[in-house]
Amino acid sequence: MLELEDNSAGALSIFIGNVRNRGKSGNVSEIYYESYSKMAEQKMREIENEAQTKWKIKKSVIFHRIGNIKVGEASIIIGISSEHRNEAFEACKYVINSVKTRVPIWKKEISNESQKWAEGILLE
Repeated sequence: MLELEDNSAGALSIFIGNVRNRGKSGNVSEIYYESYSKMAEQKMREIENEAQTKWKIKKSVIFHRIGNIKVGEASIIIGISSEHRNEAFEACKYVINSVKTRVPIWKKEISNESQKWAEGILLE
């Protein structure tokens, strides 16, 4: 990922979230993601800035797909580069948890039997 290249970074942590075949409502064949794009992009920039400040990371990227995504395909990719591995791991964990709780992206679990909007999650 060219966006993460930095000669002073010794660590690169990448998280890839894939659509799995089971959800809270049962079997899943795909997920439909919908968002309030303008606000979602703003919130993701805020989260990146917070992570950069807290862990002094070098660079970061967040990509979240919208629309229908099949089982096995990636729905989100997060990349963090930092001087040391601990900062990259911790920042990556912070970013995914923050995206899931703060960014206006909703998902509908789709199967052959039903379609159901997933409830939001709260992390402590």
